Amino acid sequence: MRPLALAAVLIALASPAVAQNAGQIASARGGASCAGCNLFQADLSRKELRGRSYAGARLRQADLTAVTMPGANFANADLRDVNAFGGLFTGANFSNADLTNATFVGTYLNGARFSGANLTGVNFSGAEMAGASGLTQAQLNRACGDASTQLPRGLSLRPC
Repeated sequence: MRPLALAAVLIALASPAVAQNAGQIASARGGASCAGCNLFQADLSRKELRGRSYAGARLRQADLTAVTMPGANFANADLRDVNAFGGLFTGANFSNADLTNATFVGTYLNGARFSGANLTGVNFSGAEMAGASGLTQAQLNRACGDASTQLPRGLSLRPC
């Protein structure tokens, strides 16, 4: 193989694959529901997206900082490594979602549903979630929080 061709192949292999859908991200940023969309690394921070559906969507590594998403549907969604610092998710549905290593620091989650959600490595420090449902101690044993985290009665978190 010629050196120039070899260099081109090596560059192509070393370059990250396009892992997101810019059109779907733009649509979601504009306020559309986007069930099943590929929103990998989408910046939805500070957006007001009430009652939208992201069921089955890929939001891995998305920025949901200070977002307002009451009633949003994230059922079966990939929310691994999401940053939702200071977000408002009143009544949101996280059923069967993968929230591995997500950050929900200072997040409002009252009325949110977590039935079957993977909470491995989730940081709930300062989160208000006393009114959340579908949480089990087994789920929370894989997450962490702090003294200001508000949980449903009878449940606890290890310190982060």
